[in-house]
Amino acid sequence: MNTIGEYIKTERRKAGLTQEEFAMRAGLGLRFVRDLEQGKETVRLDKVNQALEMFGMQAVPGEIDRSKING
Repeated sequence: MNTIGEYIKTERRKAGLTQEEFAMRAGLGLRFVRDLEQGKETVRLDKVNQALEMFGMQAVPGEIDRSKING
């Protein structure tokens, strides 16, 4: 989830938006945006997609790169 959070943070900053402005425009809570950008693993996927929609993106199922998994 951290990659999505980093993407949101980068794109939000490119758009010149504060976390609060982004949250308001996306219809999300400020706390959710903060948690998402900080890589919290328990955020709701529907809300992640709501945030990504601001940049014309969405989270979709994809294969896991097993070479990057520890263990």
